[in-house]
Amino acid sequence: MDSIQKDLLMQIADLHTTPEGAYNIRANGEKAGRSTTANIDIVTKTDGKEGIDIIVKPGTKNESVHIPVIISKAGYSEVVYNDFYIGEGADVVIVAGCGIHNCGGVDTTSRHDGEHTFYVGKNAKLKYVEKHYGSGDGNGKNVMNPVTIVHLEEGAKMEMETTQIKGIDSTKRVTKATMKTGSEFIVKEKLYTHGEQFADTDFVIDMDGEGCRADVMSRSVAGGNSKQNFLSTMNGNAPCYGHTECDAIIMDNASVKAAPCLSANHVDAELIHEAAIGKIAGEQLIKLMTLGLTEKEAEEQIIKGFLH
Repeated sequence: MDSIQKDLLMQIADLHTTPEGAYNIRANGEKAGRSTTANIDIVTKTDGKEGIDIIVKPGTKNESVHIPVIISKAGYSEVVYNDFYIGEGADVVIVAGCGIHNCGGVDTTSRHDGEHTFYVGKNAKLKYVEKHYGSGDGNGKNVMNPVTIVHLEEGAKMEMETTQIKGIDSTKRVTKATMKTGSEFIVKEKLYTHGEQFADTDFVIDMDGEGCRADVMSRSVAGGNSKQNFLSTMNGNAPCYGHTECDAIIMDNASVKAAPCLSANHVDAELIHEAAIGKIAGEQLIKLMTLGLTEKEAEEQIIKGFLH
């Protein structure tokens, strides 16, 4: 890998060297590295679609999978389909993400669309971390459209952390989940847009099993002339608990729309939503500026803490 590709890999997956355990690294549409373990297999799809199947054996504990995607070829576009099969009683961490570097000029667009489908087995636990990052000369466009489909069996638990903090000009982020009895789905989204960027987030969660719980938390900052849309739909179809929260800071000439939607279809479905959009409080800036920071430095510190 060249220095640009190595930097992308570090930004999205915190990898400075080859990771331990199972991994699959994709660079400009090609396999750049792969390793499996006795408990985790990675198989190239054979159904005509680009992508891989990740199979985690039942009972697998304390193992991880890294599956980063990097694009450094200007004007390159791809659509990738990855399926994850997490066996019953397993407890694993999956680190994904995509980094794009585009220096192809004003009319050049580099694009990665990915669909990840998770089948999380009975009483299994999964932590899924996904980071999106873009770099380049600022002329070409970086586009990412991630789709995440989650199927949680009885007693399964999935924690999903998604982060997009720099360089993505346009993104449409779709997450859909179905939940069975006693399952739990926790989502933590962090998003930062600036310039002329656009970000659209759409969550749809069907809570079908008794005692299942879902918690969706989105924190975002919109600066410049950027635009953000946040939509979260929770369908309580059984005795369940659901909470969705959108907390956004707006700056400059940006705009943010938040539309949490709750649908209680069972008398014992307990659903809560919260949405807050506002600018940085003046007293916060003043307090930091009295410590010697400029106004811009104070804003940066507040944003960093907010998205931490």
